[in-house]
This record gives sequence, structure tokens and C-alpha cells, in this order.
Amino acid sequence: MKLLILSTALLGVFLAPILADNSISEQNKGNVGGDSHQTVSIDRQSQTVNVDNNNGWHSWNTIFDYGKGYIATRHFASKKCIISKIDPHIMPDVTTLPQVIKEKQKNHAREPPSKQITYMVSHKRITNLAPYGKGIEAMCKGIPAYAAYEVRRPSFYYYSGSCFNAGILWIVGINYCGETVEA
Repeated sequence: MKLLILSTALLGVFLAPILADNSISEQNKGNVGGDSHQTVSIDRQSQTVNVDNNNGWHSWNTIFDYGKGYIATRHFASKKCIISKIDPHIMPDVTTLPQVIKEKQKNHAREPPSKQITYMVSHKRITNLAPYGKGIEAMCKGIPAYAAYEVRRPSFYYYSGSCFNAGILWIVGINYCGETVEA
């Protein structure tokens, strides 16, 4: 019996790294808002990326569902979920994202992201979350969800409220603007 338990434990230790998805963690102690911690989990099999930004009241969670083509951000301070389409020209592909993140970390580049995207948040609530994928549906269930549309050239004409920024480890800066977003 002890041999069986020991064999199972050793098998788990050796198989875990092989079966694990990429998970990247970064501490950011130099930001204006104080300490924050961001974790990026990449699941190539389900083509999803989960980004958790832990920074007190300014925390947020983002899911990129590459299979469905959507991104959803849950902003904890405003208690809202924002759903938009993934821009493949801005966001690295799920297969290349780990390498892009590792290169950024290796170079210790802490400057603002070179790629920025701005979304205008709609006033109309999304009532059916099923078309956006199971991960997004689970994350946004029970809180107000709104669609957001990419603004190619942001201007004050489009801007009608506050903006909220969600960025992934200095790679992509995502700005959500509109009256439904309260930073």
C-alpha cells in the first residue's frame, strides 16, 4: 500500500510540469497606485488567457477567449463586466504570448506598452452571456455586463465618461471608456 502511494506521488511530481499550462507572475511595486501583482495563465488547449491584476480596490480580471474571439474584463471597483472582440492586430496570439511576455521580462522593460487599444463601452446591457464562451459567462454571471467597441481614433467626441485601464505586463494597454465605467 505504501509503495502504491509513493508511486502515485512520484508520478504526480513528474507529470505535473508536463501537463501544466503556462503561468506567468509579475510583481509591480513601482506603479503610482502602490503595490500590485499580476498573474497571466495561458491554456493553449482551450485557447484562453486569464489575467488577474490584484491591486486592492483597483483589481480586475480579464479573460481572452481566442476560440470565440472575445475578451472580457471584470472591474471589481465598478462591479461591471465589459465584453469586446479581440483585435488580432494588437493582441499577441495565444501561442506566441508566453514568448512575448518572457522577452519583456528578460529585457526588464517597464515602459508603457507599445500597443494600445481603446474601447467605448455601450450603455446597453448584455443579457445572454452564452455566445461569449463558458469562461466569460462564468466570470460575468450575476453582474451587469456591457459590450464595448473598438475606437480607432479616440477623441473627446466619443469620450463621455471616465476611462479604466487594464494592461497585460507592459505588452498591451487596454482602455475602456464610457459612462458605464467608473475608475
